[in-house]
Parts: sequence; C-alpha cells; structure tokens
Amino acid sequence: MRKNHPVRRTVLATAATVSGVVLLLTLKPASDPASAQAGAVAPPPAAARQSAQGGTAEGTVTGDVARTQYGAVQVRLTVAGGRITGAEAVQAPKGGHSDQVTAMAVPRLNREAVAAGGADIDAVSGATYTSAGYKQSLQSALDKLGKGGAAGSGARGGAAGSGTRTVTGETAKTQYGPVQVRITVSGGRVTGAEAVQAPKGGLSDQKTAMAVPRLNREAVAAGSADIDAVSGATYTSTGYRQSLQSALDKAGG
Repeated sequence: MRKNHPVRRTVLATAATVSGVVLLLTLKPASDPASAQAGAVAPPPAAARQSAQGGTAEGTVTGDVARTQYGAVQVRLTVAGGRITGAEAVQAPKGGHSDQVTAMAVPRLNREAVAAGGADIDAVSGATYTSAGYKQSLQSALDKLGKGGAAGSGARGGAAGSGTRTVTGETAKTQYGPVQVRITVSGGRVTGAEAVQAPKGGLSDQKTAMAVPRLNREAVAAGSADIDAVSGATYTSTGYRQSLQSALDKAGG
C-alpha cells in the first residue's frame, strides 16, 4: 500500500488554511457600522447655524456682557436668512432709578439695532451708560455673526427685487395737509424712509418735527405700513401710513 509522504500532507494542510482565510475575508461586511458612526459629522447647533455661503442663516447669538457704571448690559440677536430680525437686552441695569431708565431706553435701542442692522445707533438721551453698554454688547454679537459693523437691515416686508432704488408713494390728503413718503429699497429690503411732504405751518410744524422722524424709523424697522400712530399726530400718522403703503405696493410690483 502506498504511504502518504509527510511533505505532501504539509502542503495540503497549508492550502486548506489559506482557502479558509480567503473565504472568511470574502464574507466580512464591506464597511464597519461602528467605524461609519464614528466618522459621521455632528450637525451644527440650532443657535446661529452657518449657511454654506458662510453667512448666518438663522438662530440666535448673544454678545459679551458689557460692564457699565450702573450694571451689566448684554444683547441677544435673532437672525433669519442672514438678517437681524430681533434684538433684546437679556441683561440691563436694574434697581431704583435704573428700572425707569432701562424701561425707557432698551425698547428703543432694540428697534434701532434691528433697523440699522449694526451697532451704529444713537444713544438714548438720559441713558448714556446703558446705551454705551448696549452698543458694546451688540457689536460683540455682530462680531460673532461674522458681520462686522453691519449685518443687513432687519426690515421685513414685500419690497421685491435687488439693487438700490427709491420709490415715492402717492400723496395722502389729510385735514392738516398732504403727506407723501419716499422709501429706499436695497436688496429687496426697506433701508430708508422719509416724508417728502408733511403738514406745516403753525402747530403743524411742531407735530411734524415730533412725529415724522419716529414714523421714518418705524417704517424701516417694520418694513411695512403696520406701524403705530404717534400720539398727538393722528392725522399725520394716518396719512404717512397710507402713502407708505402706496410706496411699498410700487416697490413690490
């Protein structure tokens, strides 16, 4: 009977081992689920998410705390579509007389921040320290947004199109004289408003000087004719809103 040679048995055993290894490798999954999970990139936080173009798309961002003689001031911005749509002071001086100053100044500073889209806003008379702290924290929030000194106007509304242009509304007749509003539209947003006609003569001069600047600011902040009438200037306010709406209609047409 023919005996198996030892060398032949060794070769056959080695070949069987190699075949088994090859078979195991072919059965191994193409990717390791654990490795795939480890390689996944976590989504950015909900607050102030960055768009692919680098601008802030939406969310909130809070500026650094600004220390003033009467207390801390800290501003938080709300951003949508790369534009500032809201501003609030999450910290402001309080206690005693500071409560009155804060209640008077902060709402106005909030509106100005949205209207300007930057920290280039006027200090509120009688609230110099609060205003300075507000602007400092506001600038910090803008820096975090990567917008520098301007983040785009927060004006909302239906002014369509791009580029910069001016549109003048129809003249609105009031009991005390005509009112006519001209708006500036840039990038599809209202960036400026002015009354090219307003009641004048006698007491009307005082009312116009008191009401029109406020109406202009409100028009820019709102980006629409949905603004409050100024107390003591009801007729002028009504005419202003009527002409403003006419200008908006033209701008969106």
